Amino acid sequence: MLTKDLAIAYYDFQHQIVVPDRLLRQSHQHYLPVADELLQIYRDHVGDVRKVLHERVRSRLKDIDDCPTRRIGAFCKLLDDASSYHRDKAGDAAKLRRRVFTLAATKHPLVKTSDALFDHNEDTVKEQIASELKTPWSEIESKLFSDVIEFHRLVTAPVELDGAGLLARYNVAQTQAALYSAVSMRVWAKDDFKSILRYAKLARLMHTITRQDDEYIFHFNGPASIVRQTKRYGVAFAKFLPGLLSARDWRLQANVIGPANKRFALQLTFLDGLRSEVEAQEFDSEVERKFADAWQTTETQGWKLKREATILHQGQSVFTADFTLSHDDRDDVLLEIIGFWTPEYLKEKILRLQRFQNQARIILAINESLDQAVPELSIPRVLYKTDLRPSQVLGLLSAV
Repeated sequence: MLTKDLAIAYYDFQHQIVVPDRLLRQSHQHYLPVADELLQIYRDHVGDVRKVLHERVRSRLKDIDDCPTRRIGAFCKLLDDASSYHRDKAGDAAKLRRRVFTLAATKHPLVKTSDALFDHNEDTVKEQIASELKTPWSEIESKLFSDVIEFHRLVTAPVELDGAGLLARYNVAQTQAALYSAVSMRVWAKDDFKSILRYAKLARLMHTITRQDDEYIFHFNGPASIVRQTKRYGVAFAKFLPGLLSARDWRLQANVIGPANKRFALQLTFLDGLRSEVEAQEFDSEVERKFADAWQTTETQGWKLKREATILHQGQSVFTADFTLSHDDRDDVLLEIIGFWTPEYLKEKILRLQRFQNQARIILAINESLDQAVPELSIPRVLYKTDLRPSQVLGLLSAV
C-alpha cells in the first residue's frame, strides 16, 4: 500500500464527496507505454540500489505534464512493492562501518591532497583499510550503508506484472490511501456475502451485519468513530478493499475525514472498474486452518465439517458461525471460534451470541486468554491454548 504522503484525492465541498486519484483508459492512455517502460527499468537494472532506481523513474516521468510529484512517488512505491531487495538482517553493514571507522579514526583528519600539515591522504587510507580487511575498497564502499533503505539493492524485479497491471495497482492503491482517513464504512452485498465476510474478518474489522430484502449490509464502525478520530482503523479498511474488489455485486460508502476536519463520502461499486489480484483465502486464521486440516485426519463419528455454511437471521440481524457440523442422524451444530480480537469486537460478538444462542445449537471454542472476558452463556464451550483439536469439539457435541 501507499504511504499517506503519496495519497492524491479530490474533495468536492459542494457535494461532500471525495474522489481518489485514478488513471483512466480514455484520458490517460499515454501512461500505458510509460508504465511498461518503468517496469523495464527495474528489469534492466537488477543490482542497482533503490535510490538510483527511483532517480531513473523520476527522470522518465518528470516531463509528463499531468504527473505530479506524489504520483511519481506512488509509482516508485508500487514498483518497490512488486520487487524484492536485499535487506541486511544480520547487521553486517553496521559491523563493517564500526570496523572501517575505527581504522580510519587514527588517521583523522583525511584530506584529498596531503601536505606538511595534514599528511593522511584519503585514497591512501582507503587502500590501507582495504588491505587490512582483505577486500577491494569498491566492495567495501558498496556494502558500507547497505542497511539504509535508499541503498538496498534490487534482487528481483517484477516479472509477471505488465503496464496495465501496474496502472490497475495504482488506482487501487490510491483508493486505499483515501480510506486511511475513514472512520466508518458500509457495504451492501448480495451474491458474495460470505466472501466479503471472510475478508472483513481477515482485516480484523469490527462489524455488524443486517439484512434488508435480498441484501446484506455490513456496518464497519471502528474505534475511531466511538472514542476519538484516529487513522489507525482506516488502515484496516484499506487492507479490506482488495478482498472486496474480488467479490461481485456490492456497493460501498465510507465516511472520510478530509480538509478542515469535514466528513466526505467515498462511494464505490463493483462496476467502477477497480481490479484486485487477491487470491481467495478459505480461512480467517491459522487456528481455523489447522483445525480444519486436523479434522480431515480424525475419526469424527460421522460428523462433517463445513465452512461458514449457515446464516442465521433474527429480524434484520445476521449471524454466521465459523463452521457448521452436520450429521446424517443429528441436527446441525454451529461452531464459533473466539480468538484474538479487539475488546470492541469481542463485546459485539458476545451481544450477537446472546441474541442467537436459542435459535440454533451452538458451541464455542475460546482461547484461554479470553475465557474471563466471555460471560456465561447457555452455550457449551471449550478452551484452547494454541491449536483447537477436533477431539475437544467432538467431546462437546453430546452436550448440545
